[in-house]
Amino acid sequence: MAFAHDTNASLLAAVALVNSAVEPDTMTTLADLETFYVTHGYTGSRTRDQAELDAVRALRAPIRALLTSSRDEAVVIVNKILAELDAVVPQLVRHDAFDYHLHAVHEDAPFTDRIAVETAMAMVDVIRTDEMSRLSVCADETCDGLVVDLSRNRSRRFCSTTCGNRAAVAAYRARKSGS
Repeated sequence: MAFAHDTNASLLAAVALVNSAVEPDTMTTLADLETFYVTHGYTGSRTRDQAELDAVRALRAPIRALLTSSRDEAVVIVNKILAELDAVVPQLVRHDAFDYHLHAVHEDAPFTDRIAVETAMAMVDVIRTDEMSRLSVCADETCDGLVVDLSRNRSRRFCSTTCGNRAAVAAYRARKSGS
């Protein structure tokens, strides 16, 4: 199942945001926030201050709750986000290098509102296509990172190459010690 570009981008950004809280925390400075903003192609107004950083950091736990919820729980959370943040009627927009995609928040809305609404809109697609299994917790038992698997064969199990390598080394050592 291939989602639209904006859905993929929003899911990847949401997982990156949530995973920034996994030790070591990688969202601690205004420079980290700017990198996140640019890397994930967000647009709109920014205050670029400590309050914005604190608000984005505070958003990590609720987004994690959404991404790890059951399908029915996700519906409740998505509807709550869209209602509480006064999401606007979705509009098709084209900007930068991106073709037409949906925006459901005003350009001058706080950055955290844009993250939450865009994540909620992406989850609408995930819920409607019954693809909640594309979101999971990293298969590395020592990691709490999240994984969004956008591969065709649903083979992604680890949140990062580091976790995948750690598991491969552990499996190799277990095989060697058993021989």
